[in-house]
Amino acid sequence: MSAVHVVLPGDVDDVSVPSGGNIYDRRLCEGLESVHEIVVSGGWPRPDDSARTALASALAEIPDGEVVLLDGLVACGVPEIVVPQAKRLRVAVLVHLPLGDETGLAPALAAELDGRERETLLAAGAVVATSPWAARRLVEHHGLARERVHVVMPGVDAEPLAPGTDGVSSLLCVASLTPRKGHDLLVEALAAVADLPWTCVFAGPLSRDPGHVEEIRRLIERHGLGQRVLVVGPLTGEPLANAYSAADLAVLPSRAETYGMVVTEALARGIPVLATAVDGVPETLGQAPDGTVPGILVPSGDVDALATALRRWFGESGVRDRLRASARLRRDVLEPWSETSRRMADVLARLGREAA
Repeated sequence: MSAVHVVLPGDVDDVSVPSGGNIYDRRLCEGLESVHEIVVSGGWPRPDDSARTALASALAEIPDGEVVLLDGLVACGVPEIVVPQAKRLRVAVLVHLPLGDETGLAPALAAELDGRERETLLAAGAVVATSPWAARRLVEHHGLARERVHVVMPGVDAEPLAPGTDGVSSLLCVASLTPRKGHDLLVEALAAVADLPWTCVFAGPLSRDPGHVEEIRRLIERHGLGQRVLVVGPLTGEPLANAYSAADLAVLPSRAETYGMVVTEALARGIPVLATAVDGVPETLGQAPDGTVPGILVPSGDVDALATALRRWFGESGVRDRLRASARLRRDVLEPWSETSRRMADVLARLGREAA
């Protein structure tokens, strides 16, 4: 197979807006052999005319029969561009999050994006999902043939065990401050346990939904938590590693989550996780080799359940010890990014052979 053409959104390397999807794309490209990257800027999945023209031109320049992997954020909203090209190219689409599943969309817009995504995916030679849950969702929701939908989960690098602070009080939530990530739910839960000795760091991009960020800041102040909930913005590299190193418990209160890369990033450091049992998160959390679960799962959108879980974490040292031991065992069996690249290479090679 010749070089794989990988089509990426324009912000893939923008450290000011780190995301699980961008990290996945970058690590994947670094691990694949013979990659030709095509970076297309635009307001995906609803681009303007300039971005549409750029994508159409880039795809038109690829020779017939070549294998092309498109990030779903770019591809799924523009079937009028992708579907005609899929007739002459070997197209695979990588879906990080189904477009219509984004939190806060107006029903009409969600339905429109959903229909556009379905048209695009039905035309693709292969569809790649980042979790078993997401693969099942795409097959059932869009009526895709099961044999064309492949699971290539994110990897995670081995990291030193996090020393934490006192073993209990330092909480860390790594996620973009958007409605889907549920920071508002976490603030309400933290307010309900304000009598306990915790601090919580919110680390993640603030620019994707500035209005929501302001709502979160107001909510924090309303509950008098300004000195305890620290909104620090996006962290990458050493600052992010330091934040994990200081954490005793990672918290992910999402309303929707295809995979939840921050779960494995915490587990790679032996940090237990408190998360909502939504979509792909339970599979991502998984089990340690001894059958224990390295975290606490609560229903999505349930502030009382979050608060109860936090009280349990603080109030029962035996629970903390068991969760920490389980997280360290789970750490030993997490798959690296090299396995992600290997699995994607297999999918793309198969797609190329089918074309031959």
